[in-house]
Amino acid sequence: MKRVRIRKGTIGLVYRKEEYKKVLTEGTYWINPLERVYTLERKGAFAPKEELAMYLQDENLKDLLSIVEVKDGELSFMYENGIFKTVLSSGIYTWWKGYTPLSFQTVNTKEIEVSDQIDRSILSRTNVMPYLRVYQVESYEKALLFKDGRFERILESSTYYFWKNATPITVQKVDARQQKFEVSGQEILTKDKAALRINFFALYQVIDVKKALMENKDFEKQLYILLQLALREFIGSLSLDEMLEKKESVSTSIVEKLKSKVEKLGVALLDSGIRDVILPGEVKDIMNQVLVAQKKAQANIITRREETASTRSLLNTAKLMEDNDMLFKLKEMEYVEKISEKINNISLSGGGQVVNQLREIFAPNK
Repeated sequence: MKRVRIRKGTIGLVYRKEEYKKVLTEGTYWINPLERVYTLERKGAFAPKEELAMYLQDENLKDLLSIVEVKDGELSFMYENGIFKTVLSSGIYTWWKGYTPLSFQTVNTKEIEVSDQIDRSILSRTNVMPYLRVYQVESYEKALLFKDGRFERILESSTYYFWKNATPITVQKVDARQQKFEVSGQEILTKDKAALRINFFALYQVIDVKKALMENKDFEKQLYILLQLALREFIGSLSLDEMLEKKESVSTSIVEKLKSKVEKLGVALLDSGIRDVILPGEVKDIMNQVLVAQKKAQANIITRREETASTRSLLNTAKLMEDNDMLFKLKEMEYVEKISEKINNISLSGGGQVVNQLREIFAPNK
């Protein structure tokens, strides 16, 4: 016989001709010389080289093990001392019963959604993520959930976890914020056949996500077409001059006209307007000529008004001077003073007549 001692914290597995026979716990044993003992640490997982089911037929060994069987369509979360360690897929797993308490949480992955009973911090672990489908709906978004092609419900802003299984999941999201829509470079004829290029904008917001995504295909393209047609109808009903005058009223007209139509798209039209009106080169030259002519006419009117006022003032002054010799003489002296300002030197010739004439100007006869 051969003497074998099994220390504390270890396990002995007895084999004979490479075939498992029995298990030895702590203590001293006498075994057949033909038998061989393999000593294992009694902690962690029990992972034999041969088929596990053969070992589990030994009830003594089975009592020393924690056995977890995970079926198809299930996952098991393993905890050590209440702390998450790993995730187990389908199969049979064994651990030595030791000093560290183990616990397991088994979940059914055939269900679509992850139960609220599972700690969300576990779902973000790298070893758990391969089993999940994760969808993030932002605070400014709304989404529709489809399971196996059928509509389930509207998703508000949050993070959603679904098990990765055979049931297809689709999440369609839409931005629920106020958005700007551009209708640029539209070639449109006015009522009087003037060709214009219009840049147009509209502000809209999705208010019914089901209508926008389920009842309409490409609701933004449909909105673009509605705005385009409404703009063409509005511009086509006006002459060039009328359009330029009523450019600011396009917002009210188009918003009112399209109100009921855009509601069918699940959208509210908040505002709209013409951003740019681009005229053809010839029309632009004509408009500039008209503008120059108008400004010249206005300038002529102002000039004539000033000339009339000046003439009226001169007439009033003449009437006053006609009745008052002293006022006439003062006016003469005023003009002489202005003339004198331009003269640097005075040369006299021809006697004293010039001096007498100047005396007469500056010293009127009494």
